[in-house]
Amino acid sequence: MTMATPESKFEEALIGRLTDLKYTHRPDIRDRAALEDNFRGHFQSLNRVQLTDGEFKRLLDQIVTSDVAASLSNFDTLITAQVGENTNPSSSTNTA
Repeated sequence: MTMATPESKFEEALIGRLTDLKYTHRPDIRDRAALEDNFRGHFQSLNRVQLTDGEFKRLLDQIVTSDVAASLSNFDTLITAQVGENTNPSSSTNTA
């Protein structure tokens, strides 16, 4: 019988909670490279684009930081800018 460490107990509880919230456990995503490959595939599929390695690196550089709040803000700004490029440019004026 193996003794579970506090870290493994926490990990199992977190996976269980996320599964309860309808997230799918992906045992194939075990490291950052696999996570980035998965993200890249979904990003390209959903946006109907094919990114070069350089473009994908720039995307990650723009949205990935150690500060989660800043990362979400950067991503929101990036998406808003891209949506703005695909709409009427005169609608992007800001009145404060």
